[in-house]
This record gives sequence, structure tokens and C-alpha cells, in this order.
Amino acid sequence: MLINFLQSLYDHNSSLPSEAGDYERLIDDIEYFSISPQVYFHLKQQDRLELTPPFFQNRLKNTFNQVLIQNLFIKNQTEKILSILDQLGIPAIPLKGVMFAEKYFGHIAARSTSDIDLLIKPHDLDRVTECVKELGYIMEEEGAPGHFHCSLSKELPGSPVPLVVEIHWDILKENTSEFSIKEFWEQSTPFKHYENVKQLSDYHTFYMICLHAWRHNLDSMKHFLDITQMIHVMGNHIDYINLFNVATRHKTLNRMKRTLSIVYRNFPHVKEIKTLPFLHQKGFYWQYEAIRDSSFRNVKVYIDYFDYLFFSFDTVKHRLIAINEWLRPSEYHLSKEVKLENGTNFKDYLILYNKRWVGFLKSVFLHK
Repeated sequence: MLINFLQSLYDHNSSLPSEAGDYERLIDDIEYFSISPQVYFHLKQQDRLELTPPFFQNRLKNTFNQVLIQNLFIKNQTEKILSILDQLGIPAIPLKGVMFAEKYFGHIAARSTSDIDLLIKPHDLDRVTECVKELGYIMEEEGAPGHFHCSLSKELPGSPVPLVVEIHWDILKENTSEFSIKEFWEQSTPFKHYENVKQLSDYHTFYMICLHAWRHNLDSMKHFLDITQMIHVMGNHIDYINLFNVATRHKTLNRMKRTLSIVYRNFPHVKEIKTLPFLHQKGFYWQYEAIRDSSFRNVKVYIDYFDYLFFSFDTVKHRLIAINEWLRPSEYHLSKEVKLENGTNFKDYLILYNKRWVGFLKSVFLHK
């Protein structure tokens, strides 16, 4: 039901549900995926909000107002960091977040965000980290070996959730592609009044959003709305031929095809805006039920998992690396699965390793 409802947000001629019970189920799904602001803003722009039940309108509006306050604060914090980096002559590019909401959704509160993502040059990592720490953030997560970001956080008065700053020096793991972040920097454009802060081109923003959705295996409807919204905003300016040529060179083509195949299959109206230039679809086993209910299990769930995990890669080498990392996860990634108070020693590592495999096998054979 949710997907059909979201499709109707992009088709002004489609009818909205008429039963109050439908809206009760819809609001639960909408809030589960944290997409109330997108839904509210679309309905408001189309003058269709009043066609929905009062309780539905109020829930959407209340969340929208909360997101507005939150995003204004995050924007203020983002600009503080960017201003300091700019003054120090440190290049930076803000990723997603409030800037993405303003540019592609049309309003700062039209898409919720909970953190600040910055792209920097690898050699500037220590300087950027120190700048962020001076604003009261503390190191939360060191970068994993072969990974591409680290995190700092700051407790907020009256909020149970801290504000996180993720510092990226890349957007994909180095050993599973031939991706070049250098091209993103070269084609970036000036951002506002800053001299050293840039913004990604529309083309690279779309590329990044698709790769980000793939990395999470499209586990939220937020990913679908991000991609669909960009297709609506960019329209024919999306050059799929060039994009897939670049993805072929970067060895990310299967990731792009899988992601876009799933989006186009669930939001088929986008093909009227921009047709995909390939016939062989991917990601056939992705299911909405699996992302809405973490306990949902059927054969397709496991087929999709292995398809995503092992066949998203363009080369045998990258596929083997992905399989090896899954079979023999690093101590870092195992410790991320279970928080340990006193670090991770070899015994803890083995316990975590066995627990991971036992849990997986139980879920497959016992459906638990």
C-alpha cells in the first residue's frame, strides 16, 4: 500500500485512498521509514493535504515542524564547520543532508536528516578532525581498515540522540571497485560564498545517491524517494549513457543497474521521464516486506541477500574480495556488531565470529 501511495504523490491525477483505516496503516509505514516530511511537502504543494483525514494531516505536520527545527540547527552546525574549513583553506564538499533537501526537495524541512556528512581530501583528515573537535565533537568511530569515513559526535541538550559528523575521504571501499573520487572533485562547482567549499555536480550527486542506496541494499523507502525525486528534478539532464560508461570504468556498473532496476520496478512512472538504457534487469528478489519487517523471512530474502552480497560486483576479483570479507570479517566489523566494553581480544573475536555464523544459519533454517 505504501508504495502505491508514494507513487500517487508523483501523479497529480491519481486518487488518494478514501478509507480512514488505510491512512492509519499508511502513517505507521511512513513514520517507520521517517519520510513524513517528504509526504507532507508533496501533498501540501499539490493542495491535496486537505483530502486526507485530520489525524493524518496533524501527524505529518507535527513531524514536519520538528524536522524544520532539527534541520535548521543542523544547517547552522554545518555552516560553522564549513566556515572554519574555508578560512583555513581546507577543501570540503557537504554531502546529502540539509543542502540536498533544499536543492532537490525544495525546502529545508522536506527531507529529514540526522547527521552532517562532509567529503574531504585524505591528507586533510587530521586537520579536519581537530577542527570538528574544537566545536565540541568527540571521536566516536575511527575509520575501519580499507574503509572511507570516520565519525565524531556531540551530545545535544534535551535530545537522546547525539549529532554526528561523518568525515568522508571517499564514498566506496577501495578494494571492491576502481572508483575515482578525484573526478568528483574535478567537476565540483562553487558553493555559496565559500572559496574552498564546493558542491557536487548534479550528475555526481545522482551517482553518489545511487551508490549510497546500493550500499544499504535499498533498505528504506527514503532511498527510493531520493532517487525518484532527483529523476523528477533533473529529467533529461540525467545522461545514463555517460553515467554507465563511467560506472563501467569504475567497475560499479552492476551496483548502478541493480539499484536503478529496483527503483524503476517499484516506481514505474519514472520511465516516462527517463528510460533506462538496458534491458536486463537486476535485483528481482528485493521485497518491500523484508525492509518493513525485520522478522520477515522467505526463500527470496536469502536469494536477494546473496545476490546483493556477491553479484553486485563487476569483476571476479572484487567478488572474491567481498566473499572473503564476509566469510572472514575483520575484528573491527565484528566488534561493530556487538559492542564490547573492554575492547576485542582474540577470544572475543572467535565468540563474535561463531555467533554471527550461528545466527545466520538459524535464520536460514529455522526462520528465526
